[in-house]
Amino acid sequence: MLLGYNTNGLAHHRLTDAIELLAAEGYRSVALTLDAGALDPYADPMDLDRQVRQVRGLLDRHGMIRVVETGARFLLNPRKKHDPTLVDPDPARRAVRVDFLRRAIDLADRLEAPVVSIWSGVLPDDAGEAEAFDRLGGSLRTVLDHAETRGVTLGFEPEPGMFVDTLARFRALDERVGHPLFQLTIDVGHVHCLEDGPVGGHIRAWGSRLVNVHIEDMVRGVHEHLMFGAGGVDFPDAIAALRDVGYQGGLNAELSRHSYMAVEAVRRSAAFLKPLLGG
Repeated sequence: MLLGYNTNGLAHHRLTDAIELLAAEGYRSVALTLDAGALDPYADPMDLDRQVRQVRGLLDRHGMIRVVETGARFLLNPRKKHDPTLVDPDPARRAVRVDFLRRAIDLADRLEAPVVSIWSGVLPDDAGEAEAFDRLGGSLRTVLDHAETRGVTLGFEPEPGMFVDTLARFRALDERVGHPLFQLTIDVGHVHCLEDGPVGGHIRAWGSRLVNVHIEDMVRGVHEHLMFGAGGVDFPDAIAALRDVGYQGGLNAELSRHSYMAVEAVRRSAAFLKPLLGG
């Protein structure tokens, strides 16, 4: 697996400057969070074409693998974080998120990124579980139809506080979706936060489905992305499990609240993770 970093933790850097920084610090993988000013899918098409060529060329020059992340907070609604969602009661609002994900898939194809990472979003009403799963499944079928045309895999991430928050709920969704391009993004901190037992056991159970991994420290029961060493994650256990299942992708640090100290966070993350990776 390759040391990586999510650009949502470099929100105050130009994307090209962020990639150069990561390359200089020894990172080999970049999780590209599409956002305002960073490969914005709604930007002027000519400007977006220029950005895509520039970013793809820079990643290629540094020999860095890449995935596309869709967790921008306010890109679709400047007044409400992560809104609208794939489980919104209004089909027109769900369609806004679906359109964004289709655009993300198109950008992933152009960037030669094999995976787009997604999640369910928060259920905003008191709909029953069956209805919420129907909304989510219907939205995902449309997104997967588009993914088929581009040959891009979806890595679905269970996220604390969202409708699909645990691996058990991912299993229930997976049984409904049943598509070869529908795979799993695991966030090591999230597993420690919500799941019972060692993180490594869950990784081993789902290893054949892993297409993307996020990593950071976290305290059980508290969804807050922490600097390595500030929480309770057993990192040797998690990384040993990733080795055991043969995971070859990016191990992407996700410190989305650390952009104010991004350079230090990038360096401290590398110093912590490289010895565990044998680098």
